[in-house]
Amino acid sequence: MRGPGYLLRGLGLWRTRPGLMLLGMVPALLVLLLVVGGLVVLLLQVGDLVAWATPFAADWATGARALVRVALGLLVVVGFLVVASMTFTALALTLGDPFYARIWAETERMLGGDVPDAGPGFWRSAVDGLVLAGTGLLLGVGVLVLGLLPVVGTAVGLVLGVAVSGRLLAAELVSRALEARGMDRAARAEVLRRDRGAVLGFGVATQLCFLVPLGAVAVMPAAVAGATMLARDLLDRPGRAPQDRKSVV
Repeated sequence: MRGPGYLLRGLGLWRTRPGLMLLGMVPALLVLLLVVGGLVVLLLQVGDLVAWATPFAADWATGARALVRVALGLLVVVGFLVVASMTFTALALTLGDPFYARIWAETERMLGGDVPDAGPGFWRSAVDGLVLAGTGLLLGVGVLVLGLLPVVGTAVGLVLGVAVSGRLLAAELVSRALEARGMDRAARAEVLRRDRGAVLGFGVATQLCFLVPLGAVAVMPAAVAGATMLARDLLDRPGRAPQDRKSVV
């Protein structure tokens, strides 16, 4: 439960730095328009899609057929939202890199200490965004497959989808502060392991906010700030410094 606290601290910047947070909404709004367009198309076609995917239920009793198709239709929509939330984050972080870089730098200054001069850069952010989008797509397919399990499939798919996507989301958001300190992927993973619970809690809380209509637009700038706060706390935790590990190797 420590993880959601970082998101709440990030949301506190709406009170102290409203102009900065409004700036961070610009790329999120643009990406949201694309996501909403895709969702509208899906909602218009989901009935036909589910009927096409369940020909075996055509001869079932009306109640059983309706129950299966409604459950599958719900799962398809939720799977789209999971994929959309991951794709949203990837696109927003890539397109809005200059905006979120300002939020990150300002948060670093507020926390005190030296602000790293280096950042991941546009192309590095673009590559990470593509990896995150691809992972989100695979995760969405996995949610759909799990949903086909009888009785518990939908619930298991939803829970695992939110948990796994939240963990991936947290790792991506925290990576900016760590990359700016010259850490490679292995070093970043080492830092994230210092408090797996907080990282997961932060990611799940952010992911759930993203599933709320317009939640991603308001929460995305706060998530960047909260992730910076989480990264700083993780770096202060006891643990073998990644730079030292590299020098030994």
